[in-house]
Amino acid sequence: SQWQQALQLFAEMQGHWLVPNVITYTACISACEKGSQWQQALQLLAEIPGQAMEPDVIAYNVSVSACKKGSQWQVALQLMADLPGSSLLPDVITYSACIGACEKGLQWQQALQLL
Repeated sequence: SQWQQALQLFAEMQGHWLVPNVITYTACISACEKGSQWQQALQLLAEIPGQAMEPDVIAYNVSVSACKKGSQWQVALQLMADLPGSSLLPDVITYSACIGACEKGLQWQQALQLL
């Protein structure tokens, strides 16, 4: 599938001494989100700081969307809660994805708290 191809290209890139950046990571996270691979998306997000980079709000938003697709509303909310610790603020996309994750998990009270 396409998410596996994206991860394979990502690995090949590193094998050729090309250094990935936040945009490259985010593209791979997005591919995982589209393939409903929320755990793989979170693994990639977690790798970014180890590469002497900081994830941006876009990387977090795509990861939250992956959690939404995977019905992982609690993880989505935790990612949003982690943003201020990364000197980032959630934006309308973050809130929308978290509300969608809560909706999918039938957590309407949690969703209402985000409004």
